[in-house]
Amino acid sequence: MRNARRYPMLLAIAISLAACIPQKKPLPPEVTLQPPEQWRATSEPASSVRSDWWRNFNDPQLTRLVETALQHNTDVLAAISRVDAAREQIALARSALFPSANASVGTQTSRSLGTLGIAHTRSVQPELQVAYELDVWGRLQTLEQAARLQYQASRTDRDAVLLTVASTTAQAYITLLSLDAQLQVTRETAESRLGALRVAEDRAGEGYTSELELTQAQSEYEAAMQMIPQLQQAIRRQENAIQVLTGALPAQVTRGLQFQQLQPPRVPGVLPSELLRRRPDVARAEQQLAASDLTLDARRDEFLPQVQLSGSIGRLYVNSLNYDPVKIWSLGSSILAPIFTAGRLEAQVNIATAQRDQAAYAYRAAALNAFADVENALSGVTLYAEQIERIRARRQTLARSLEIARDRYRSGYSSYLDELDAQRNLFNLDLAAVQVRESQLNNVISLYQALGGGWVPKAE
Repeated sequence: MRNARRYPMLLAIAISLAACIPQKKPLPPEVTLQPPEQWRATSEPASSVRSDWWRNFNDPQLTRLVETALQHNTDVLAAISRVDAAREQIALARSALFPSANASVGTQTSRSLGTLGIAHTRSVQPELQVAYELDVWGRLQTLEQAARLQYQASRTDRDAVLLTVASTTAQAYITLLSLDAQLQVTRETAESRLGALRVAEDRAGEGYTSELELTQAQSEYEAAMQMIPQLQQAIRRQENAIQVLTGALPAQVTRGLQFQQLQPPRVPGVLPSELLRRRPDVARAEQQLAASDLTLDARRDEFLPQVQLSGSIGRLYVNSLNYDPVKIWSLGSSILAPIFTAGRLEAQVNIATAQRDQAAYAYRAAALNAFADVENALSGVTLYAEQIERIRARRQTLARSLEIARDRYRSGYSSYLDELDAQRNLFNLDLAAVQVRESQLNNVISLYQALGGGWVPKAE
């Protein structure tokens, strides 16, 4: 009879309070996004991307460094710890669906004066207390679902960190090989200028050239030699950076292939409509949006009554009594319905709505950045290849110009300035060629990263 009376009363309270629940605001229209039908830049036919895409460079040392970084990088380890914490948040949210039991032992000692003199009384009361909240409106289950989505978001965040670490390590290694190549070009240029300096010294000793031309040859030689320690310092810094990425102390990094031996692998294409499902950062933003939406539902459910059940059972031991311990127990229930909270619940709903909208804007931003990343990397595949072809053609011209200028100078038909200009142009072009090729290889890595690196969502 009590239950029959209680639930109609609960239903009546819920109906009266339901009218006070703030209406759930829809998502802002600005968050909608329609993927483009095709890429602006030319792309390869759609196909799958390898999850271990770094092996496509066929450099065993590059592979070793990347896979070491994926196991020992501190950002990766921190992301794994965040996954562990999110998993425990699921257990924390699930625990609210079950009763809680607590054991307690209370003792009391008293001293009193009576007709028979001073009496000492000691009582001991062990007790088991049980409390349970009925999830009548599904609020607790909603919070558990939100925790599961946050856990999934933490897993995709870990995968995004793995992809970033792999890309950063691969690009750092290619930059290291590029610095090695630039150092080699500089040393070869310094050796060539040393030969030109000796020729200038011989000609100055015989009176065929002026002191000005001799000092110019010395200056050019010292300029090339000055760049060698600068590049060596840059190499040392790059090696240390790679070691930190792999979770190791600064040390020398072993090389695999030479820089000239590295070839940019062919990167498969992806349709624009499929991109958003292939990037872990976009999936993370989507899961966080869904979790924030469930949190908003739970905040709105707080306007409805909460039903609490409680009970306790125990024994009472009193040393001054001559009878057996007394069994004590209690059962109770309560309905907590918010009547006046001074705007606290409304503020919590508004905060949850704003956080839901922030998550929606974050999802749109992640999607926009994903399309921009792919477009930039795709355009770089073609444009860097064109730059390299132009550099090769120009180098042939500059090399011929240097030969002509050197022959004319040694034959006495022109000054040493013509040869100096030809040397500088060729040296600068050789350095630029290495740097453009470095950008080309790193752009391929950026494209792999922009395409999600072969990422596939894992089931829980």
